[in-house]
Amino acid sequence: MSNPLAVLRVFALVLLVFAFSMLAPAAVAWVDQDEAAGAFQRGFLATLLAAGLLGWLTRRHTEELRIRDGFLLVSLVWCVMPAFAALPLLIYFPSMSFTDAYFETVSGLTTTGATVIEGLDALPYSINLWRALLVFLGGMGLIVLAVAILPLLGVGGRQLFSAESPGPIKETRLTPRMAHTAKGLWLVYLSLAASCTLAYVWAGMGWRDAIIHMFSTLGLGGFSSHDASYGHFDSPQIEFVAIVFMTLAGMNFATHFMALRHRSAAFYWADPEIRWFIGVLYASVFGVAVLLWISGAYAEFGTALRFAAFNVVSIATTTGFASTDYAQWPFFAPLWMLFLCSFVTCAGSTGGGLKMMRAIIVFRQVMREVIRTVHPNAVRTVKLAGAPLPNKIVFAVLAFSFIYMAIIVSLTLLMVFSGLDIVSGFSAVVASFNNTGPGLGQVGPATTFKSLSDFQTWVCTAAMLFGRLEIFTLLLVLTPSFWRK
Repeated sequence: MSNPLAVLRVFALVLLVFAFSMLAPAAVAWVDQDEAAGAFQRGFLATLLAAGLLGWLTRRHTEELRIRDGFLLVSLVWCVMPAFAALPLLIYFPSMSFTDAYFETVSGLTTTGATVIEGLDALPYSINLWRALLVFLGGMGLIVLAVAILPLLGVGGRQLFSAESPGPIKETRLTPRMAHTAKGLWLVYLSLAASCTLAYVWAGMGWRDAIIHMFSTLGLGGFSSHDASYGHFDSPQIEFVAIVFMTLAGMNFATHFMALRHRSAAFYWADPEIRWFIGVLYASVFGVAVLLWISGAYAEFGTALRFAAFNVVSIATTTGFASTDYAQWPFFAPLWMLFLCSFVTCAGSTGGGLKMMRAIIVFRQVMREVIRTVHPNAVRTVKLAGAPLPNKIVFAVLAFSFIYMAIIVSLTLLMVFSGLDIVSGFSAVVASFNNTGPGLGQVGPATTFKSLSDFQTWVCTAAMLFGRLEIFTLLLVLTPSFWRK
């Protein structure tokens, strides 16, 4: 049985770390002397007080966390942390409901990028900075950050890392110690962040916009400081920088880590998932560009290629930026982009969806069954990178794929039952569940999720949490068997 009090003690430590993240936008608001300064100060004090009180009440429960405790802690962090992250928004926007504020911060921390806020250009810089910072923290994962810090406080990390890490294969060690692994991943993440910021400035962004959009690009979250997103800049150079870093963020950060550690790019070619990721992604870019050109959406192929490249990469990697209202393109194009966001990103990336690795395994399992149909006595294994996969991994991937589709169908039916049209309902669920952001119809790239009812907003919020926690982490905690001895 799980030890809730020990879990709450560690949660208090994570909440304490999170409270101090509010000081960055608070400092910016104080320097700018904008009206949001008080909101961040009060939010910080409330979060600090809650963390301190919870830590004091559970101070005697210093037991080592078990695997079961790790799943509970991860679920607690991703479900409760957004409520504290919403405090500055609730204080700054007195008319904003808790439903909308919680949706906004869940969207940030899960790196979805869907928003209910309009008039982003007129907001204080500190508010937009906070929204983007949530994406950045959620991208690599607050728990992975905690794994790097909490060992210093006597808290083990493997249980948290196993529960938090995305993808079907979670036990691969990059270094002998989990804390070193987490620190290594964060070093890669921060190195890419510095490079991305400088590249945006080189391309013509101001420093402030560069920082916000770097947070969203590396976290694959899609929050912008402008209502028109990248259409505000209308710059091929800026779009090119975004494409490069969205592609890098869509790859497995473990591969980045190994390539940097051994100073060899061979790790990228050796990773079959990355080869499929690049191939499917950029073949789709070319295909959509041809479709846009042939259909007359753009008179010149070069223009069609520019807009197709940015928007296809953005949606396929579950980022959610837009440089134009692609909902006005021939319907197949945005529908294909929505399909891509379901599986294109790599396991171990900051993206959402089924992940390319699972798609490869499912495809190879299907081919194995086809061959068995023709040759019933043939012995054929599912392989990845030349090595046979244990059947338990194949079966786990098949189970995940089934529940993935079942949740999309179920939540879509709920959205349609609540009065939303099928295109808006289906795309809102797919975009939320895959942590992509904009959908189609009523929640398209030119609009926000503000028009949804409270019930529909909570459905999308649940979809974002299930998607970010890869379904089973949250589903496990909700089952009665989890709480039995």
